[in-house]
Amino acid sequence: MPPRYRYEQIADDLTERIESGEFPPGSKLPSRRELIERYGVTEPVIDRAMQVLRIKGKTETLPGVGVFVAD
Repeated sequence: MPPRYRYEQIADDLTERIESGEFPPGSKLPSRRELIERYGVTEPVIDRAMQVLRIKGKTETLPGVGVFVAD
């Protein structure tokens, strides 16, 4: 199995947390800064992980407000 990029690992972790109910539909995900601290990565890595979640339909982004779990 080829190595996976860190953003993929983060997207998978957040997907698991969403599906387990830790972040229920409509809830706000932690801020970019909180995610950077939690995962120990840079801003572009978190942005890429958020993009993956958005493409998968797991989240919705409200500019200037935050990222929310899709219903």
